[in-house]
Amino acid sequence: QVQLVESGGGLVQAGGSLRLSCAASGRTFSSYAMGWFRQGPGKEREFVARITSGSSTYYADSVEGRFTISRDNAKNTVYLQMNSLKPGDTAVYYCYSYIGRKGYWGQGTQVTVSS
Repeated sequence: QVQLVESGGGLVQAGGSLRLSCAASGRTFSSYAMGWFRQGPGKEREFVARITSGSSTYYADSVEGRFTISRDNAKNTVYLQMNSLKPGDTAVYYCYSYIGRKGYWGQGTQVTVSS
């Protein structure tokens, strides 16, 4: 079993920055990939970023160059640094662990970007 707890969401003006954190427990954190997804109002959940156990990173085209995913294995935590935020980035952001067939999801944290 894996527990994921996100934090760091909030309200920010367009052009601003936020850093999301996801604290994991229950399994050997360093051995599996982690990711961030988001679900905007009236939209389906979509991929944002992924970081492998070896720290290779992958991004959605919509956030490439603005968002950075990273991990601190000593703290069992994955981060999402979000810069140059746009109103279109408004969504609930979910942390995800790539374990097994289904993986595990966090409860989500709201990010609202005002224009």
